[in-house]
Order: sequence, then C-alpha cells, then structure tokens
Amino acid sequence: MNDVLTLRDLERWSRPGTALAVLGHPVQHSLSPPMHNTALAELARGDARFADWHYHRVEISPAELPRALAVLHAKRFHGVNLTVPHKVIAFDCVAQIDPAARPIGAFNTLLWTEEGWHGFNTDGYGLATALRADLGRELAGADIVLIGAGGAARGAAVECLQRGAASLWIANRTRENLHTLLVVLASLAGRTSLRSFAPDTPPSDLPAGAIVINATSAGLRQSDPAPIDLARLPRPAAVYDMIYNPPETRLLAEAQALGLPRAHGLSMLVHQGAKSLEIWTGVPATITAATMAAAARFALAH
Repeated sequence: MNDVLTLRDLERWSRPGTALAVLGHPVQHSLSPPMHNTALAELARGDARFADWHYHRVEISPAELPRALAVLHAKRFHGVNLTVPHKVIAFDCVAQIDPAARPIGAFNTLLWTEEGWHGFNTDGYGLATALRADLGRELAGADIVLIGAGGAARGAAVECLQRGAASLWIANRTRENLHTLLVVLASLAGRTSLRSFAPDTPPSDLPAGAIVINATSAGLRQSDPAPIDLARLPRPAAVYDMIYNPPETRLLAEAQALGLPRAHGLSMLVHQGAKSLEIWTGVPATITAATMAAAARFALAH
C-alpha cells in the first residue's frame, strides 16, 4: 500500500488492526513503508500476532504535527516514525523521553502508552551499526571527523560521545551553528577530545586513521561539491556518507579515487528502522534488518 494519508484521513480513521505510521513533509518517497511492511509480512509468516500490522505514510506539515500526534494517540496507533522536519518539533509533544534521546533533542520513533507518546531516537544506533556492518569500524575508541552541525550531526555526535570515541572533530562552514552544537556537547564529552574546525582549513594536528562521516545535505544534488576535501586530511580509515540517494556522492567518489573504504547511508536508514520496529514489536533489530535492507534496495531501485 503506497497511499499517502493526510490529517483528515487520520481524523476519520476506523481501520482494524495494529497501525504504524511515518510522518513527514514531504513523505511520498520515504522508504520506510516498504521496509517495515516487508518485515512485518515476514514476521507474520511465523507469528500470527503480526498478521494485522501495517505501516502507513502520512503527509503532515509542521503546523499540523501537534494535532496529528494527538489524533494518532487517540486512534491508538501503536507507533510512529518521524522524519524531516518533525524530529525536533515533536520534542514538546511527548509524555516520556528515552534517556538516550534527551541530549539529542529530537525523536525519530514514538511508542504509544496510556499516558502519551514515549519518544526515542534510533538514528545513533543506525549509524553505529551501519559503520560496523559496512566498514568494519566501531565508534568506541575511534577518531571521528564529523561534517555538519545540524540535527543529523547532533545525533551522530551524541552517539560518538556516548560510545566513547577517542576524539570527535566537527567541521562546519557556519561558525554560529558549530558553536551552538559544541555548547550542547561539552557536558557529554567525558574523556573524548572534542574539537572543531572549518572544512576548508583542516588543522595540522588532525589525526590520521579517522572515520569521516558526512551529516550534511551536500551531495543530494549531483552538482553539489564535496563537503570536505578528503585529500587535505591525513589519510582517513574510512568514509561514511549519510546520504543514500544518490548512492554515489562527490564525497564517496573522492574516497574511491583515494582508495579509501566507503559506504553510503542506506544501511543507516535500515538499521535505525529495524531498531524502531524492535521498540514496537519486541523483535530484535538483528532479526529484521536483512529483510528490511532487501526491501529498501528494491524500493530504491524501482
């Protein structure tokens, strides 16, 4: 089912079964419905409890979000995913906050409870698991060069600090945004060395063997330049671009030319989605991830 629902559809909702949804603006091209519905169909073959579960797309503007979440709760939707631009807006619309999500200041996953929505953020898990699966790299003990200072970068930075990275170097063109992020992260850094720089002037003491992670939108268009010149960095260990469409960004092309291990962001999308499904179903993310990955690749190709 590829229908895109609206707030009016939710207000009239009377369908039977256990409903899940992704809210976005726009949401038409979200890969989450095919990923989740394929995984749910696979689970239903072995467990009849999931036979009536279904995951829907819902187009919701930022102004509609508080009302939409209230309606979804009243209609007893079991779970909700939030994508751009709703992850931060939803922070004031929940009854409970998962401790790991609080420093990120954003949710991508909500679970229905009697008291209201329980908010989680599975993006960090998705990133860490993708790095391990695609590149054989762990955040713990690693030197990280993170490009960007927006919402995606904040989630990645918090995950790096919580998992005990050796150092976290954040590069961003806008100094104000960078400063704001550093203030938020300072109390979480612990033993991790937290540094920053402008992408066009890498510092001389930047460590070799770092994992470079792009958390900006630079690369979504073929005309976009790379967010950083990899050739100006001490040789990185690997490059991960959170962008998955197109699968070959300028940054990843440069990584290939330099002979660096590289990966795009589809695996992050898959693993964060599998973790969301775990929160809703209790089925470990490791069980559904392969099915969701195959569904995502098929949907992206078509």
